[in-house]
Amino acid sequence: MRKTGSTTVTLTLAALFSALAFLTVFILRIPFVPAVGFLKYEAKDAVLALEALILGPVPAVMSSVVISLVEMITISDTGIIGAVMNILSSCAFILPVGLIYMRKRNISGAVIGLICSIVSETAVMLLWNYLISPLYMGISREAITELLIPGFLPFNAVKSTLNAAVTFLLYKPIMTVLRKAGLLPKREADSAKGSVVAPIVINMICVLLIAFAIYKLISGNVTG
Repeated sequence: MRKTGSTTVTLTLAALFSALAFLTVFILRIPFVPAVGFLKYEAKDAVLALEALILGPVPAVMSSVVISLVEMITISDTGIIGAVMNILSSCAFILPVGLIYMRKRNISGAVIGLICSIVSETAVMLLWNYLISPLYMGISREAITELLIPGFLPFNAVKSTLNAAVTFLLYKPIMTVLRKAGLLPKREADSAKGSVVAPIVINMICVLLIAFAIYKLISGNVTG
């Protein structure tokens, strides 16, 4: 029974993280390089990295695949190539922090993992942008090479750094909320402190996300 309950909680949390990750893509896509329209900042990987820290890298990778496919058929205009690039980018970010934190479950493990995630995503996406972007953009590989340093490199470095910072700032508050909700086992230190700040912060973030989503839907219907 305990194993069944644990599996149910894991699936529930994975679904929650997936929904939140997709919601961040839906409401927040900031263009980064005007010359390359598909390079947009999204906070999706921060949510997936939180899932990797809390549930492990495997559920987070599965969520990244599902979200990318749903994004492809709903709000994305980059097709299957964009979905593949999204999966590669997310996995390059969430796998290092998830795997490292599995072995070193403390603050230093999280920090080291996030630093490795920044380096991993930046390096991996330079390679894949070099290999795949010519197929999507319809230009030569030589032209893509000219964009790697001034365009793709800073984009992936800044994007992964921002997501790492968001992950680091939200990890403890979210863990506190999940423990208070009984979805994760409590630690003695957490039960002793009993802080109410974290639940308030998380609830405010969720309310703002939902409000933005409603606004987007309403404004889209009005302009359409």
